[in-house]
Amino acid sequence: MNLQVCEPAALLIDFGSTYTKLRAVGLETGAILGAGQGPSTVTTDVNRGLDAALKDLESHLGGLPEFRHRLASSSAAGGLRMVTVGLVKELTAEAARRAALGAGAKLVGTFAYRLTRADLAEIENLAPDILLLAGGTDGGNAEVVLHNAEALAGAELGGPVIYAGNRTAADEVADILDRGGKTVVVAGNVMPEFNVLNIEPARAAIRGVFIDRIVHAKGIDRAAGRFDAVMMPTPAAVLEGARLLAQGTASQPGLGELLVVDIGGATTDVHSVAKGDPSREGVIVHGLPEPFAKRTVEGDLGMRHNARAIVDLAGAAAVAADAGLDEDRVEALLAAIDADVERLPQTDEEHAFDRALARAAVTQAVARHAGTVKVVQTVTGPATLQEGKDLGRVETVIGTGGALAHGRDPADVLAAALADPGDPSSLRPRAPRFLIDREYLLYAVGLLVEPAPEAALKLGLAHLSDVTPQTTGGAAHERAIHVG
Repeated sequence: MNLQVCEPAALLIDFGSTYTKLRAVGLETGAILGAGQGPSTVTTDVNRGLDAALKDLESHLGGLPEFRHRLASSSAAGGLRMVTVGLVKELTAEAARRAALGAGAKLVGTFAYRLTRADLAEIENLAPDILLLAGGTDGGNAEVVLHNAEALAGAELGGPVIYAGNRTAADEVADILDRGGKTVVVAGNVMPEFNVLNIEPARAAIRGVFIDRIVHAKGIDRAAGRFDAVMMPTPAAVLEGARLLAQGTASQPGLGELLVVDIGGATTDVHSVAKGDPSREGVIVHGLPEPFAKRTVEGDLGMRHNARAIVDLAGAAAVAADAGLDEDRVEALLAAIDADVERLPQTDEEHAFDRALARAAVTQAVARHAGTVKVVQTVTGPATLQEGKDLGRVETVIGTGGALAHGRDPADVLAAALADPGDPSSLRPRAPRFLIDREYLLYAVGLLVEPAPEAALKLGLAHLSDVTPQTTGGAAHERAIHVG
Protein backbone atom coordinates (compact mmCIF):
# COMPACT_ATOMS: atom_id res chain seq x y z
CA MET A 1 0.00 0.00 0.00
CA ASN A 2 1.29 3.47 -0.88
CA LEU A 3 0.41 6.40 1.34
CA GLN A 4 -0.38 9.68 -0.38
CA VAL A 5 1.60 12.51 1.19
CA CYS A 6 1.42 16.18 0.31
CA GLU A 7 5.11 16.57 -0.61
CA PRO A 8 7.81 14.45 -2.27
CA ALA A 9 9.67 12.25 0.17
CA ALA A 10 13.01 10.54 0.71
CA LEU A 11 13.71 7.24 2.45
CA LEU A 12 16.99 7.36 4.39
CA ILE A 13 18.42 4.05 5.61
CA ASP A 14 21.26 3.24 8.00
CA PHE A 15 22.43 -0.37 8.04
CA GLY A 16 23.93 -0.38 11.52
CA SER A 17 25.71 -3.06 13.50
CA THR A 18 22.68 -3.61 15.75
CA TYR A 19 19.70 -2.07 13.95
CA THR A 20 18.60 -1.13 10.46
CA LYS A 21 17.13 2.35 10.93
CA LEU A 22 14.81 4.24 8.57
CA ARG A 23 13.68 7.86 8.32
CA ALA A 24 11.05 9.08 5.88
CA VAL A 25 11.64 12.79 5.25
CA GLY A 26 9.65 15.44 3.36
CA LEU A 27 11.80 17.08 0.68
CA GLU A 28 10.07 20.46 0.84
CA THR A 29 9.68 20.99 4.57
CA GLY A 30 12.48 18.75 5.85
CA ALA A 31 9.92 17.23 8.23
CA ILE A 32 10.19 13.67 9.52
CA LEU A 33 7.18 11.85 8.10
CA GLY A 34 7.94 8.66 9.99
CA ALA A 35 10.62 6.40 11.44
CA GLY A 36 11.13 2.67 11.70
CA GLN A 37 13.76 0.13 12.65
CA GLY A 38 14.46 -3.58 12.58
CA PRO A 39 17.31 -5.85 13.64
CA SER A 40 20.52 -5.70 11.64
CA THR A 41 20.74 -8.95 9.65
CA VAL A 42 23.69 -8.32 7.31
CA THR A 43 25.41 -11.52 8.44
CA THR A 44 22.44 -13.61 7.27
CA ASP A 45 19.99 -11.90 4.91
CA VAL A 46 19.99 -8.10 4.90
CA ASN A 47 16.44 -8.11 3.51
CA ARG A 48 15.04 -9.51 6.75
CA GLY A 49 16.13 -6.51 8.80
CA LEU A 50 15.06 -4.11 6.07
CA ASP A 51 11.65 -5.80 5.84
CA ALA A 52 11.17 -5.47 9.58
CA ALA A 53 12.19 -1.80 9.50
CA LEU A 54 9.87 -1.04 6.57
CA LYS A 55 6.99 -2.82 8.32
CA ASP A 56 7.66 -0.73 11.42
CA LEU A 57 7.72 2.46 9.32
CA GLU A 58 4.52 1.46 7.53
CA SER A 59 2.75 0.84 10.83
CA HIS A 60 3.58 4.38 11.94
CA LEU A 61 2.56 5.98 8.63
CA GLY A 62 -0.45 3.84 7.79
CA GLY A 63 1.23 2.96 4.48
CA LEU A 64 4.35 3.81 2.52
CA PRO A 65 4.59 6.83 0.18
CA GLU A 66 6.36 6.84 -3.16
CA PHE A 67 9.94 7.90 -2.47
CA ARG A 68 11.85 10.22 -4.82
CA HIS A 69 15.16 9.22 -3.19
CA ARG A 70 16.05 6.00 -1.34
CA LEU A 71 19.55 6.40 0.06
CA ALA A 72 21.54 4.37 2.57
CA SER A 73 24.64 4.51 4.72
CA SER A 74 26.23 1.60 6.55
CA SER A 75 28.34 0.93 9.62
CA ALA A 76 27.38 -2.74 9.67
CA ALA A 77 29.67 -5.71 10.33
CA GLY A 78 32.19 -3.59 12.22
CA GLY A 79 32.42 -0.76 9.68
CA LEU A 80 35.02 -0.19 6.99
CA ARG A 81 38.24 -1.73 8.37
CA MET A 82 41.25 0.14 7.10
CA VAL A 83 45.05 0.16 7.45
CA THR A 84 47.24 3.09 6.39
CA VAL A 85 50.93 3.01 5.46
CA GLY A 86 52.99 6.20 5.13
CA LEU A 87 56.59 7.33 4.94
CA VAL A 88 57.12 9.41 8.10
CA LYS A 89 54.84 8.90 11.10
CA GLU A 90 54.30 12.61 11.73
CA LEU A 91 53.82 13.53 8.04
CA THR A 92 52.47 11.29 5.27
CA ALA A 93 51.43 8.54 7.70
CA GLU A 94 49.44 11.12 9.68
CA ALA A 95 47.96 12.59 6.49
CA ALA A 96 46.84 9.11 5.40
CA ARG A 97 45.30 8.51 8.85
CA ARG A 98 43.28 11.72 8.58
CA ALA A 99 42.05 10.80 5.10
CA ALA A 100 40.89 7.40 6.35
CA LEU A 101 39.03 8.79 9.37
CA GLY A 102 37.45 11.59 7.33
CA ALA A 103 36.08 9.01 4.89
CA GLY A 104 34.33 7.15 7.69
CA ALA A 105 36.75 4.24 8.01
CA LYS A 106 37.42 2.24 11.14
CA LEU A 107 41.17 2.61 11.35
CA VAL A 108 42.63 -0.63 12.71
CA GLY A 109 46.33 0.00 12.03
CA THR A 110 48.80 2.73 11.03
CA PHE A 111 52.33 1.97 9.80
CA ALA A 112 55.27 4.17 8.78
CA TYR A 113 58.75 3.91 7.26
CA ARG A 114 59.91 0.72 5.48
CA LEU A 115 57.54 -2.17 6.16
CA THR A 116 59.20 -5.09 7.95
CA ARG A 117 58.21 -8.76 7.92
CA ALA A 118 56.65 -8.21 11.33
CA ASP A 119 54.64 -5.27 9.96
CA LEU A 120 53.37 -7.39 7.07
CA ALA A 121 52.36 -10.21 9.41
CA GLU A 122 50.45 -7.71 11.56
CA ILE A 123 48.74 -6.19 8.51
CA GLU A 124 47.67 -9.63 7.30
CA ASN A 125 46.34 -10.44 10.77
CA LEU A 126 44.35 -7.18 10.82
CA ALA A 127 42.65 -8.25 7.55
CA PRO A 128 41.69 -4.73 6.38
CA ASP A 129 38.91 -4.12 3.87
CA ILE A 130 41.09 -1.40 2.31
CA LEU A 131 44.76 -0.46 2.61
CA LEU A 132 45.80 3.16 1.96
CA LEU A 133 49.44 3.46 0.83
CA ALA A 134 51.05 6.90 0.92
CA GLY A 135 54.55 8.32 1.08
CA GLY A 136 56.74 11.08 -0.27
CA THR A 137 55.90 14.50 -1.61
CA ASP A 138 55.46 14.81 -5.39
CA GLY A 139 58.90 14.41 -6.91
CA GLY A 140 60.41 13.54 -3.52
CA ASN A 141 61.33 10.24 -1.88
CA ALA A 142 60.20 7.25 -3.97
CA GLU A 143 62.48 4.51 -2.69
CA VAL A 144 60.52 3.74 0.50
CA VAL A 145 57.10 3.74 -1.12
CA LEU A 146 58.35 1.42 -3.88
CA HIS A 147 59.80 -0.91 -1.23
CA ASN A 148 56.45 -0.90 0.58
CA ALA A 149 54.58 -1.58 -2.66
CA GLU A 150 56.80 -4.61 -3.33
CA ALA A 151 56.22 -5.85 0.21
CA LEU A 152 52.45 -5.43 -0.02
CA ALA A 153 52.35 -7.05 -3.46
CA GLY A 154 53.44 -10.32 -1.84
CA ALA A 155 51.17 -10.02 1.20
CA GLU A 156 47.88 -11.81 1.74
CA LEU A 157 45.42 -8.92 1.36
CA GLY A 158 41.77 -9.47 0.60
CA GLY A 159 40.84 -5.87 -0.16
CA PRO A 160 42.05 -3.25 -2.64
CA VAL A 161 45.00 -0.89 -2.18
CA ILE A 162 44.50 2.86 -2.64
CA TYR A 163 47.74 4.62 -3.56
CA ALA A 164 47.87 8.29 -2.54
CA GLY A 165 51.58 9.06 -2.44
CA ASN A 166 54.36 10.57 -4.58
CA ARG A 167 52.77 11.02 -8.02
CA THR A 168 56.05 10.38 -9.87
CA ALA A 169 56.04 6.84 -8.45
CA ALA A 170 52.33 6.19 -9.07
CA ASP A 171 52.67 4.23 -12.31
CA GLU A 172 55.44 2.00 -10.94
CA VAL A 173 53.57 1.40 -7.67
CA ALA A 174 50.42 0.47 -9.59
CA ASP A 175 52.38 -1.96 -11.81
CA ILE A 176 54.05 -3.62 -8.81
CA LEU A 177 50.76 -4.13 -6.98
CA ASP A 178 48.99 -5.26 -10.13
CA ARG A 179 51.65 -7.93 -10.74
CA GLY A 180 51.03 -9.10 -7.18
CA GLY A 181 47.36 -9.60 -7.99
CA LYS A 182 46.14 -6.63 -6.00
CA THR A 183 43.34 -4.30 -7.05
CA VAL A 184 44.80 -0.79 -7.16
CA VAL A 185 43.11 2.62 -7.10
CA VAL A 186 45.35 5.66 -7.64
CA ALA A 187 44.33 8.95 -6.00
CA GLY A 188 45.99 12.33 -5.54
CA ASN A 189 48.89 12.54 -3.10
CA VAL A 190 47.73 13.21 0.47
CA MET A 191 50.80 15.45 0.90
CA PRO A 192 51.92 16.80 -2.50
CA GLU A 193 54.23 19.36 -0.86
CA PHE A 194 55.85 19.43 2.55
CA ASN A 195 53.23 20.33 5.21
CA VAL A 196 50.50 20.74 2.57
CA LEU A 197 47.52 18.39 2.96
CA ASN A 198 45.35 17.22 0.07
CA ILE A 199 43.20 14.49 1.60
CA GLU A 200 39.92 14.97 -0.29
CA PRO A 201 40.97 12.86 -3.35
CA ALA A 202 41.91 9.97 -1.05
CA ARG A 203 38.65 10.36 0.88
CA ALA A 204 36.71 10.21 -2.38
CA ALA A 205 38.62 7.11 -3.46
CA ILE A 206 37.91 5.38 -0.13
CA ARG A 207 34.20 6.10 -0.47
CA GLY A 208 34.24 4.89 -4.06
CA VAL A 209 35.80 1.59 -3.04
CA PHE A 210 33.29 1.34 -0.19
CA ILE A 211 30.38 1.69 -2.58
CA ASP A 212 31.81 -0.59 -5.29
CA ARG A 213 33.26 -3.40 -3.21
CA ILE A 214 32.62 -3.26 0.51
CA VAL A 215 28.86 -3.04 0.15
CA HIS A 216 29.09 -6.39 -1.63
CA ALA A 217 31.49 -7.86 0.93
CA LYS A 218 29.13 -6.93 3.77
CA GLY A 219 26.15 -8.42 1.95
CA ILE A 220 24.19 -5.19 1.67
CA ASP A 221 23.87 -5.52 -2.09
CA ARG A 222 21.44 -8.39 -1.46
CA ALA A 223 18.85 -5.64 -1.02
CA ALA A 224 20.24 -3.37 -3.75
CA GLY A 225 17.02 -3.34 -5.76
CA ARG A 226 15.17 -1.75 -2.88
CA PHE A 227 17.15 1.49 -2.63
CA ASP A 228 18.96 3.78 -5.05
CA ALA A 229 22.45 3.63 -3.59
CA VAL A 230 24.58 3.18 -0.51
CA MET A 231 26.18 6.59 -0.50
CA MET A 232 28.89 6.29 2.14
CA PRO A 233 29.88 4.80 5.50
CA THR A 234 27.68 6.12 8.31
CA PRO A 235 30.48 8.10 10.03
CA ALA A 236 31.17 9.91 6.74
CA ALA A 237 27.46 10.73 6.47
CA VAL A 238 27.55 12.18 10.00
CA LEU A 239 30.58 14.33 9.09
CA GLU A 240 28.84 15.59 5.94
CA GLY A 241 25.74 16.38 7.99
CA ALA A 242 27.85 18.30 10.50
CA ARG A 243 29.53 20.24 7.69
CA LEU A 244 26.15 21.29 6.26
CA LEU A 245 24.81 22.31 9.68
CA ALA A 246 27.87 24.47 10.23
CA GLN A 247 28.03 26.15 6.82
CA GLY A 248 24.37 26.25 5.78
CA THR A 249 23.30 26.76 2.17
CA ALA A 250 23.07 29.74 -0.17
CA SER A 251 19.59 30.53 1.16
CA GLN A 252 19.80 29.32 4.78
CA PRO A 253 22.50 30.17 7.33
CA GLY A 254 24.10 27.40 9.33
CA LEU A 255 25.12 27.23 12.97
CA GLY A 256 28.72 28.36 12.49
CA GLU A 257 31.75 26.45 13.70
CA LEU A 258 30.72 23.37 15.66
CA LEU A 259 31.77 20.17 17.38
CA VAL A 260 29.86 16.86 17.33
CA VAL A 261 30.37 14.34 20.13
CA ASP A 262 29.00 10.85 19.38
CA ILE A 263 29.16 8.50 22.38
CA GLY A 264 28.68 4.87 21.38
CA GLY A 265 28.93 1.49 23.00
CA ALA A 266 32.28 0.69 21.36
CA THR A 267 33.81 4.09 20.49
CA THR A 268 33.41 7.80 21.09
CA ASP A 269 33.68 9.79 17.86
CA VAL A 270 34.36 13.52 17.69
CA HIS A 271 33.78 15.64 14.57
CA SER A 272 34.80 19.29 14.29
CA VAL A 273 33.87 21.70 11.52
CA ALA A 274 36.10 24.66 12.28
CA LYS A 275 39.22 26.39 11.01
CA GLY A 276 40.96 25.97 14.33
CA ASP A 277 43.21 29.03 13.93
CA PRO A 278 44.78 30.48 17.10
CA SER A 279 42.34 32.53 19.16
CA ARG A 280 45.12 34.18 21.14
CA GLU A 281 47.66 36.76 20.02
CA GLY A 282 51.24 35.69 19.39
CA VAL A 283 50.58 31.95 19.07
CA ILE A 284 52.55 30.13 16.34
CA VAL A 285 50.93 27.15 14.60
CA HIS A 286 53.22 24.12 14.50
CA GLY A 287 52.81 20.77 12.73
CA LEU A 288 50.53 19.59 9.95
CA PRO A 289 47.63 21.86 8.91
CA GLU A 290 44.26 20.69 10.16
CA PRO A 291 41.31 19.84 7.88
CA PHE A 292 38.29 22.11 8.21
CA ALA A 293 36.06 19.04 8.71
CA LYS A 294 37.87 16.57 10.96
CA ARG A 295 36.88 13.30 12.61
CA THR A 296 38.64 11.31 15.31
CA VAL A 297 37.63 7.92 16.72
CA GLU A 298 38.52 6.78 20.22
CA GLY A 299 38.29 3.00 20.26
CA ASP A 300 39.06 2.74 23.98
CA LEU A 301 36.22 5.03 25.06
CA GLY A 302 33.07 3.00 24.35
CA MET A 303 30.35 3.12 27.00
CA ARG A 304 29.92 -0.65 27.09
CA HIS A 305 32.73 -2.52 25.35
CA ASN A 306 35.35 -0.26 26.97
CA ALA A 307 33.65 0.88 30.19
CA ARG A 308 36.48 -0.47 32.33
CA ALA A 309 39.07 1.30 30.15
CA ILE A 310 37.25 4.61 30.68
CA VAL A 311 37.34 4.12 34.44
CA ASP A 312 41.02 3.17 34.33
CA LEU A 313 41.85 6.34 32.34
CA ALA A 314 39.82 8.72 34.49
CA GLY A 315 40.58 6.97 37.77
CA ALA A 316 38.09 4.89 39.74
CA ALA A 317 38.03 7.40 42.60
CA ALA A 318 37.22 10.30 40.24
CA VAL A 319 34.43 8.39 38.46
CA ALA A 320 32.99 7.22 41.79
CA ALA A 321 33.00 10.78 43.15
CA ASP A 322 31.34 12.13 40.00
CA ALA A 323 28.63 9.47 40.25
CA GLY A 324 28.16 9.95 44.02
CA LEU A 325 29.03 6.29 44.64
CA ASP A 326 31.76 4.44 46.48
CA GLU A 327 34.47 2.59 44.56
CA ASP A 328 33.16 -0.86 45.52
CA ARG A 329 29.80 -0.02 43.97
CA VAL A 330 31.54 1.27 40.82
CA GLU A 331 33.40 -2.06 40.55
CA ALA A 332 30.12 -3.98 40.92
CA LEU A 333 28.49 -1.93 38.17
CA LEU A 334 31.51 -2.47 35.92
CA ALA A 335 31.27 -6.21 36.50
CA ALA A 336 27.60 -6.11 35.50
CA ILE A 337 28.51 -4.34 32.24
CA ASP A 338 31.33 -6.82 31.59
CA ALA A 339 28.78 -9.62 31.91
CA ASP A 340 26.23 -7.94 29.61
CA VAL A 341 27.44 -5.21 27.24
CA GLU A 342 23.86 -4.62 26.05
CA ARG A 343 22.84 -3.63 29.58
CA LEU A 344 20.96 -0.32 29.91
CA PRO A 345 20.72 1.66 33.15
CA GLN A 346 17.61 0.96 35.23
CA THR A 347 18.19 2.28 38.75
CA ASP A 348 19.18 5.77 39.91
CA GLU A 349 22.65 4.43 40.74
CA GLU A 350 23.08 2.97 37.26
CA HIS A 351 21.97 6.23 35.64
CA ALA A 352 24.43 8.18 37.82
CA PHE A 353 27.25 5.79 36.90
CA ASP A 354 26.40 6.02 33.17
CA ARG A 355 26.46 9.83 33.41
CA ALA A 356 29.87 9.75 35.06
CA LEU A 357 31.17 7.26 32.46
CA ALA A 358 29.88 9.46 29.63
CA ARG A 359 31.46 12.58 31.16
CA ALA A 360 34.80 10.82 31.46
CA ALA A 361 34.58 9.57 27.85
CA VAL A 362 33.72 13.06 26.56
CA THR A 363 36.55 14.67 28.52
CA GLN A 364 39.13 12.28 27.10
CA ALA A 365 37.78 12.19 23.52
CA VAL A 366 37.47 15.96 23.08
CA ALA A 367 40.86 16.58 24.69
CA ARG A 368 42.42 14.17 22.17
CA HIS A 369 40.59 15.82 19.27
CA ALA A 370 41.38 19.40 20.24
CA GLY A 371 44.73 21.07 19.81
CA THR A 372 47.20 22.02 22.52
CA VAL A 373 49.53 24.92 23.25
CA LYS A 374 52.90 24.91 24.97
CA VAL A 375 55.63 27.45 25.64
CA VAL A 376 59.06 26.61 24.22
CA GLN A 377 62.35 28.45 24.56
CA THR A 378 63.94 29.78 21.36
CA VAL A 379 67.04 31.83 20.63
CA THR A 380 64.85 34.93 20.64
CA GLY A 381 63.05 34.05 23.86
CA PRO A 382 59.91 32.08 24.80
CA ALA A 383 57.37 31.26 22.08
CA THR A 384 53.89 29.74 22.32
CA LEU A 385 53.32 26.88 19.88
CA GLN A 386 49.92 25.45 18.89
CA GLU A 387 49.54 21.91 17.57
CA GLY A 388 46.14 20.87 16.23
CA LYS A 389 42.94 22.88 16.23
CA ASP A 390 42.08 25.71 18.60
CA LEU A 391 38.39 25.01 19.27
CA GLY A 392 37.99 27.80 21.82
CA ARG A 393 35.71 29.84 19.56
CA VAL A 394 33.45 26.96 18.53
CA GLU A 395 29.88 28.20 18.85
CA THR A 396 27.95 24.93 19.13
CA VAL A 397 28.52 21.47 20.57
CA ILE A 398 26.10 18.80 19.32
CA GLY A 399 25.68 15.57 21.27
CA THR A 400 24.46 12.32 19.76
CA GLY A 401 24.50 8.65 20.71
CA GLY A 402 22.43 6.79 23.28
CA ALA A 403 24.13 8.16 26.40
CA LEU A 404 23.24 11.70 25.31
CA ALA A 405 19.97 11.16 23.45
CA HIS A 406 18.46 9.12 26.28
CA GLY A 407 20.46 10.28 29.28
CA ARG A 408 18.90 12.21 32.14
CA ASP A 409 21.25 15.23 32.02
CA PRO A 410 22.84 15.58 28.57
CA ALA A 411 23.94 19.18 29.21
CA ASP A 412 26.00 18.04 32.19
CA VAL A 413 27.65 15.36 30.03
CA LEU A 414 28.44 17.82 27.22
CA ALA A 415 29.89 20.26 29.76
CA ALA A 416 32.78 17.80 30.05
CA ALA A 417 33.81 18.93 26.54
CA LEU A 418 34.51 22.49 27.71
CA ALA A 419 37.85 24.13 28.35
CA ASP A 420 39.16 23.43 31.83
CA PRO A 421 41.01 26.20 33.74
CA GLY A 422 43.01 23.42 35.37
CA ASP A 423 44.30 22.30 31.95
CA PRO A 424 45.09 25.55 30.08
CA SER A 425 47.13 23.72 27.41
CA SER A 426 44.01 22.03 25.96
CA LEU A 427 42.20 24.14 23.33
CA ARG A 428 38.64 22.98 23.92
CA PRO A 429 35.44 25.05 23.40
CA ARG A 430 35.04 27.88 25.91
CA ALA A 431 31.39 28.97 25.79
CA PRO A 432 29.29 27.10 23.20
CA ARG A 433 25.63 26.27 23.29
CA PHE A 434 24.64 22.61 23.67
CA LEU A 435 22.34 20.84 21.19
CA ILE A 436 21.17 17.23 21.29
CA ASP A 437 20.40 15.03 18.27
CA ARG A 438 17.73 13.05 20.11
CA GLU A 439 16.33 11.37 16.99
CA TYR A 440 19.66 10.22 15.51
CA LEU A 441 19.33 12.33 12.38
CA LEU A 442 22.86 13.47 11.55
CA TYR A 443 23.40 10.50 9.23
CA ALA A 444 20.13 11.32 7.46
CA VAL A 445 21.17 14.97 7.06
CA GLY A 446 24.45 13.82 5.52
CA LEU A 447 22.73 11.48 3.06
CA LEU A 448 20.47 14.29 1.87
CA VAL A 449 23.27 16.83 1.35
CA GLU A 450 23.88 15.95 -2.28
CA PRO A 451 20.33 15.47 -3.65
CA ALA A 452 18.43 17.95 -1.44
CA PRO A 453 20.67 20.27 0.64
CA GLU A 454 17.88 22.71 1.57
CA ALA A 455 15.69 19.92 2.94
CA ALA A 456 18.71 18.39 4.67
CA LEU A 457 19.46 21.62 6.51
CA LYS A 458 15.81 22.12 7.49
CA LEU A 459 15.72 18.53 8.77
CA GLY A 460 18.77 19.00 10.93
CA LEU A 461 17.92 22.42 12.33
CA ALA A 462 14.33 21.48 13.14
CA HIS A 463 15.23 18.44 15.21
CA LEU A 464 18.14 19.58 17.36
CA SER A 465 17.14 20.32 20.95
CA ASP A 466 18.87 23.19 22.74
CA VAL A 467 19.82 22.08 26.27
CA THR A 468 22.21 24.91 27.10
CA PRO A 469 21.94 25.68 30.83
CA GLN A 470 20.32 29.06 31.48
CA THR A 471 22.44 31.31 33.66
CA THR A 472 19.34 32.71 35.38
CA GLY A 473 17.69 29.42 36.22
CA GLY A 474 20.64 27.07 36.53
CA ALA A 475 19.04 24.01 34.92
CA ALA A 476 18.86 23.19 31.24
CA HIS A 477 15.47 23.33 29.53
CA GLU A 478 15.00 22.02 26.02
CA ARG A 479 14.15 24.69 23.48
CA ALA A 480 13.85 25.01 19.74
CA ILE A 481 17.02 26.39 18.18
CA HIS A 482 17.22 29.67 16.31
CA VAL A 483 19.63 30.43 13.48
CA GLY A 484 20.65 33.63 11.80
